[in-house]
Amino acid sequence: MSTTANIVERFCSLTPELVVFCGSVVVGVTGLSKSRSIRNATSFICTLSLVLALIAMAQNWGGRVSSGILLPTVSLYVGALALLMGIGFVALATGSMDRLYEDALSRGVTTFDANKVFRGEFFAFMLLSICGVMLVPGSPDLIWLFLALELTSLPTYIMVAISRGTRRAQEAAVKYFFLGAMSTAMLVYGFAMLYGSTGSLQFVHIKDALTAQAAMGGIDAVGTIGLIMIMIGLCFKMTAAPMHFYAPDVYEGAAAPVTAFLSFIPKIAGLTALLLVLHAAGWGTSLPQSLQATLWMVSVLTMTLGNVGAILQRNTKRMMSYSSISHSGYMLMAFIAGPELGLPALLVYLLAYGLSNGALFGGLISVERQGQEIEKLEDLAGLARRHPSAAAWIALGSASLMGMPPFLGFWAKLILFIAVIKAGHTPLVVIAAVNSVISVWYYLRLAGVPILSPAGPAAEGVVKAPSAWPRLAAMVFGISVLLLPFFLNRIMNAATAAARPVPNATTLEVQKATAVVIAPTVVDRTHPN
Repeated sequence: MSTTANIVERFCSLTPELVVFCGSVVVGVTGLSKSRSIRNATSFICTLSLVLALIAMAQNWGGRVSSGILLPTVSLYVGALALLMGIGFVALATGSMDRLYEDALSRGVTTFDANKVFRGEFFAFMLLSICGVMLVPGSPDLIWLFLALELTSLPTYIMVAISRGTRRAQEAAVKYFFLGAMSTAMLVYGFAMLYGSTGSLQFVHIKDALTAQAAMGGIDAVGTIGLIMIMIGLCFKMTAAPMHFYAPDVYEGAAAPVTAFLSFIPKIAGLTALLLVLHAAGWGTSLPQSLQATLWMVSVLTMTLGNVGAILQRNTKRMMSYSSISHSGYMLMAFIAGPELGLPALLVYLLAYGLSNGALFGGLISVERQGQEIEKLEDLAGLARRHPSAAAWIALGSASLMGMPPFLGFWAKLILFIAVIKAGHTPLVVIAAVNSVISVWYYLRLAGVPILSPAGPAAEGVVKAPSAWPRLAAMVFGISVLLLPFFLNRIMNAATAAARPVPNATTLEVQKATAVVIAPTVVDRTHPN
């Protein structure tokens, strides 16, 4: 009876994820309908499922905390952030998929063929990827974490391929897929070595085993190498060095709404997965020095390579890919600062980065030329005189990502830097500050060209995109970046509460709760006490 009750409790705690999954199924079916009005409803159904998942998460707050998850409150914060950003990404993508085909249908040039419409599949894969992100921080074991990460990544490969009917998009998808397979192989090998070191797949058992090893002289070589391999494998999800080199080609080849999606959703999945693994490895207490040194090097390399690479770009999406890389380097600083100081700073930074990035991409997506998205920087020249709102959101997003006061990005970066300084890593902050100065060049160029540069021949013919939803999303993102600094104390309190361990979730209680679901599929070689 107790086992049944715990299984029911576990499924109830997954209600938000189940809502998103069911939404993906409904969206995939409605997207194939012969009725154009039903096909047009896919965006609404997608948004509705995300809103219902948010409501379910708010109603299920206490249930999730008591369900035996290693980091339950972080899971809630990350899940809510993924859902909120997901609503914005749906708006950014609305009107872009199947646009030419739907126009041909409306003019009677062709007849409906379900094999030629991709809108339903696109939004279904978007929901599945968001569902994967929500499952990552609540993973009770390595198998669950692996499946959640793959659920996040696999749909994005297809989204890249179908986002634009061009060879460049298909080439980008192939590069993305094969490099993703390589990173997955490295991740799984790291999982295997961690299992060999601890004798368990469950995080609570892994944590106990690694803590015991640390107390007896340090984590053994097999476990340390496994943890480093896991970190390198997760660098692909985070677009962090040395697994960052795919990003410019993939971001450029994908449609702009997909690029915006890729710059946030896989990144937050990789960061929360790394958070979960490091927490099990004794983050803040007994983390091996080799792992801390690896974090240090990866953070410095990532922010430096990202900012230097962005300076050399003239293509806006390639520039934003390097911007995404650099911000991964900043976020990795939070892991070096430790859980007490770094985790709240990381959660605030994720919010600021997502909103700022959304505002910038919203401005780019809201304009086009001859039915094609704007990619070259010179095409944005003089945009403020013809489309001032788009230029304003691009400038605002750039300023916030740069860390210019008083925007949200400035406060997030300040909180992060203060946390790292308090943790005793001032040299790292100096390197990050130098990188922030480097980033000023390309962010100012991205913000200034639309406002200050005179319109040239390349900028002629730039018009508003037919769909108003990307403009609305850009406005919401931009206003949030402007207004949320007034609520910074509340945001910081929420992040601190999410980072705080749950007092009543003892290790024994967590073990009992997770064993109910995992025991049928996992046989431990040892059972640490």
